[in-house]
Amino acid sequence: MSSPSGDAFRYAHAHRTEVAWLSQNTNHLVPPEVIREALEEAIRERRYEGYPLASGDPELLDLVTADLGIAGQRPFLTGGGTESLYMISRALLAPGDEVVASDPSYLIIHRFVELAGARTRNLDIYAPPYRLTPERVREAIGPRTKMILLIDPLNPLGSGYSREEVRAIAEIAHDHHLYLLNDITYRDFSDGHALAAEFSPEETVTVWSVSKNCGLAGMRIGGFLARPELSSRIARFNTNDLGVNVLAQVAARAALRTKPRWIGEVLRQTRANGARVREVVAGVPSTSLPVYPSRANMMVIDTAATGLTPDAIQEELLYRHGVFVRAGNYLSPSHGQRFVRVSFSNPASDIERFARAFPEAIRVLSARAPAPPPA
Repeated sequence: MSSPSGDAFRYAHAHRTEVAWLSQNTNHLVPPEVIREALEEAIRERRYEGYPLASGDPELLDLVTADLGIAGQRPFLTGGGTESLYMISRALLAPGDEVVASDPSYLIIHRFVELAGARTRNLDIYAPPYRLTPERVREAIGPRTKMILLIDPLNPLGSGYSREEVRAIAEIAHDHHLYLLNDITYRDFSDGHALAAEFSPEETVTVWSVSKNCGLAGMRIGGFLARPELSSRIARFNTNDLGVNVLAQVAARAALRTKPRWIGEVLRQTRANGARVREVVAGVPSTSLPVYPSRANMMVIDTAATGLTPDAIQEELLYRHGVFVRAGNYLSPSHGQRFVRVSFSNPASDIERFARAFPEAIRVLSARAPAPPPA
């Protein structure tokens, strides 16, 4: 591939049929006919000409409720889980409030916290056990703390929480009268996943999405669940007063209807791919996986010991090999220069392209790097 004229995402989208997309934790393993047939029918019926039911397709809401199994809470649909995260931050936080969070993390949420005039208290988790612990969460709570952010499994590290840890953090939120924002975007990839709402239903807001588990990232549909009074408070910040995209709802409904038929194979292939990534990284000097196995569909590869920047690795893989991974700087203020993130809910052929490209990219970049100055 030739060198780009714009940024990496513009280039990757322009060459999307040529690129192995391992950069955004998207899922490329759901059988396409599941979604295609439902969308084709909706297009034939010209569903796109009218507004959707503002409250959401009733069957879709029932399917989400059954999928999550949170009693007494009705899903609220938004334009992807990200819109829910924005609404929650604006509704529940005020200037001066603090949110106990982590670094690395999904920093878009941190930006939403800042837009509300609040701030995150980021606990450094780039060391074992690579996740928050109940003890550290408890110690971080101060007089201004209003919320705990529990992303489980965690983007970008792929680390996850045991049932006992989720219970303990939920109990901390309950005991201190704090909101608990439980982002469960990657829940389906995690064996034994536990929902915080099971242990602290009054304080917990659960954010879900079909972007990753159902392979519908481009459809931008997700939502949140909370107790009715809290849900109504958050819903005041809804901008989709005429409802979420009707074709996105059709696609999500089709995916959740059929999910029991295909999710097992998606998980099997994802885990096989993760094992292959581990095998590749083990053969490349000065690189390592901080977290393995991942409880999501992504991991970070620590490349700090190579002396190479994650941006240089991302560019070499994309522009020379057509393999798109993500530099870590948008996921960690403190450690983003140490790693690249690779996602792997992809056909095995994409992972094999990575297997060929990654060692070669590190070799070529290392050969180009200037020699260190004499001691």
